[in-house]
Amino acid sequence: MESSLLQNALVYLAAAVVAVPIAKRFGLGAVLGYLLAGIAIGPWGLRLVVEVGDILHFSEFGVVLLLFMIGLELEPKRLWSMRRPIFGWGSAQVGFVAAALAGAAMLFGVDWKVALIGALGLSLSSTAIALSTLEERNLKSTPTGAAAFSILLFQDIAAIPMIAVVPLLGIVAVEGSGQGWSGALRVAVVLLAVVAGGRYLLRPVLRAIARTGMREIFTAFALLLVISIALLMQWIGMSMALGAFLAGVLLADSEYRHALESDLEPFKGLLLGLFFIAVGMSVDFGVLRAQPGLILMLVAGFLAIKAGVLYGLSKLFAVPRSQQALFAFLLSQGGEFAFVVFGAAEKARVFSANVSAILVVVVALSMVATPLLLLVHDHFLAPRFREAKQQPFDAIETQQDHVIIAGFGRFGQIVGRLLRANQVALTVLDHDPEQVELVRKFGLKVFYGDATRVALLHAAGAANARALVVAVDSIEDSLALVDCVRRNFPGLTIMARARNVTHLYDLMDRGVTVIERETFEAALQLGQSVLRHLGYGAYRARQATQKFKAHNIKSLQAVYPYYKDQEQYISMARQSRDELNEMFARDLANLQDDKNTAWHDADGQP
Repeated sequence: MESSLLQNALVYLAAAVVAVPIAKRFGLGAVLGYLLAGIAIGPWGLRLVVEVGDILHFSEFGVVLLLFMIGLELEPKRLWSMRRPIFGWGSAQVGFVAAALAGAAMLFGVDWKVALIGALGLSLSSTAIALSTLEERNLKSTPTGAAAFSILLFQDIAAIPMIAVVPLLGIVAVEGSGQGWSGALRVAVVLLAVVAGGRYLLRPVLRAIARTGMREIFTAFALLLVISIALLMQWIGMSMALGAFLAGVLLADSEYRHALESDLEPFKGLLLGLFFIAVGMSVDFGVLRAQPGLILMLVAGFLAIKAGVLYGLSKLFAVPRSQQALFAFLLSQGGEFAFVVFGAAEKARVFSANVSAILVVVVALSMVATPLLLLVHDHFLAPRFREAKQQPFDAIETQQDHVIIAGFGRFGQIVGRLLRANQVALTVLDHDPEQVELVRKFGLKVFYGDATRVALLHAAGAANARALVVAVDSIEDSLALVDCVRRNFPGLTIMARARNVTHLYDLMDRGVTVIERETFEAALQLGQSVLRHLGYGAYRARQATQKFKAHNIKSLQAVYPYYKDQEQYISMARQSRDELNEMFARDLANLQDDKNTAWHDADGQP
């Protein structure tokens, strides 16, 4: 038993370590890598693991942890403020998708009970796939992410009544299904106990455990908490993931929130990966081989109908036009709870064993297809949308004795406001039409256009401009613009923003001499403030900051000739660091008492 467990663990880890980096390397995403790993090691692949059911049940705990950690990010007030999108958008998605799927099934002669339960189960999407994709693409805080999360949360809630209604349509009642009122009372009591315990008991317990100073015990309690609530919710017939989410919400404004997040993050990632591997292993290729045409037609029809309805609804859900197709693909697959709904339908004899097996394979294949649909979106639909979004470049008024600013984001705006306040004539260019429209609302004249185009630079008066400020966000676009100006306007002074040291050196390669690193000065100012807070006199803090700045600039110049030679670059960087340490050591010996040189604040304190 122990040997088998260790062997299975070895297989899972090896499959993930091999498949996921390869999938990421080819731009397929981590989720598809896990799914392919599961297919490879499962019963229809190399048969390294055959107990798929047990693994799937265990790995569902990854989804539970995911929902718990999402709950930690949502305070109760914020969750309450989301009630409209959760219940409004969520119910609309489930209702419209289920109606479309059930209608299509009945058109092909499917019994209405089978069509209804099948459509309800297929209306649910994969919480694990959708949320992990949102995290991977950094979309959680966007309107698209908020809409998707609201719908997924409603689906987790809706899965409970779906499972409850199945026995009412079945030939036989599921055991325990007649305990309606007592079951409802049990749910209410347990929910109230969880809420009260989260409010009044958990924090004192967490505080007592934190005082022990034993981090491993705190981690153990965090896991104990999530597992206990998940099993409690399962006992009363509710979703384990939904219960974990509720527990996370109750601890969202706790002082231990961040400690819980950091402790559980590694477990969440590993278990989610295991869940995707288990889904890949669960694909029954025997059913697919027996009826390939039917299965593929069902998968294609299901994805087309669900994605089409989602795309239409996205226009009502505050999803930006540029991300409506992404939103539709993101939620187009079947979900984890579909397996539970279909299992209950088979047990109640609403479904035959063959229908249940077919629908399970359809859901699993739709999960595998989702990363592929997202790839299609990224490589074909998104570029076309960006091209369609392009509008004619603005006509630019000719100016004399002016400064051109290319890029009017957070950096360019500060430069522009300073120059404008000092009566400097400006011609501002930005390639983002939404940013241009936003800035114009504040009374600033910004012209839409791609500054790397020679024609636009001519129209902007680059031939007689006093200077060009390069403040575009993209490093590639920044360098392309500098190259374009050097070729076509060699006499134009360029002053540029550098995103990092490599960008700085690339600009220096192109002969740009006035360069500002966008975070350097702000970081120096903050460091100087920290020194003042630690008791340094104002003079000494400023002197230390200025010495560091001067040495940093000097070392950058010294290292610059070698930055393309990695060994020389590392050697010179280490030498520069040692020189800085020696310099501050000498200063420390000479500045033991700075009372005579310290600047004093208004209250006389150094």
